[in-house]
Amino acid sequence: MSSFMSVFASLVEHLAHFLQPLLGASATAAAIILFTAFVRLLVHPLSRAAARGQRERAKLQPRIAELRKKHKSSPEAMQKAIMELHREEKVSPLTGCLPMLFQMPAFFLLYHLFSNRSIGGEPNALLGHTLGAAPLGGRFHDALAHGGLFGEQGLVYVALFALVATVASFNYRRTKRQMAQAQQNKPNGDQPQAPGMAAMGKFMPLMSFFTLFTVAFVPLAAALYVVTSTTWSSIERAVLYRDMPYAGGVAAAPAL
Repeated sequence: MSSFMSVFASLVEHLAHFLQPLLGASATAAAIILFTAFVRLLVHPLSRAAARGQRERAKLQPRIAELRKKHKSSPEAMQKAIMELHREEKVSPLTGCLPMLFQMPAFFLLYHLFSNRSIGGEPNALLGHTLGAAPLGGRFHDALAHGGLFGEQGLVYVALFALVATVASFNYRRTKRQMAQAQQNKPNGDQPQAPGMAAMGKFMPLMSFFTLFTVAFVPLAAALYVVTSTTWSSIERAVLYRDMPYAGGVAAAPAL
């Protein structure tokens, strides 16, 4: 693991060195943003597959509603029948989770790289790199201790929080609109819902705002990954799911 981290640190340093003539002291931060964009490009085919899978699942909703009505007195029989329908139609309910799962290693790699004071037995030079006045290895509470919320370091986080809040508000409005459309498109207003779906429907639009907590508690480098990935995901989902009503919250979930 140590040797792998050393290789990754070297890659980040070389990319930052390439960008330094253009971006100066913020070159390492820009390298992290480019790394995030590269990861998202690699994962994009999975995101497209997830969107296709959700379209297929949306087509099954009338048949699923019939199964829920038929087996409303037996939740176990209902779940078994729904799973059998998915198998028959070769539709996996898990495809929407794959893009996030494949991004998690990249996030944790950055998290550990900028959390360790030494890499491969050598001092971690990346910790001294900054975005503005804020060290990439620092956290929000460190910024508050050096000048407060509106100090030089704190203002970097204020900008990130503002961007996350803007993206989360966009996701919130889009998800609420999709949920309203899905409700209007129901052929029968008294269709039974799966247990817990009503509560989940109220909770899912708010999930994007949880990214604010992530940004506040992880190293700034990892926060940059989260903010970049979440912004990318918001635009990507708006395009891939533009003609699709809300169907179980996949389009609303935050992404790394």
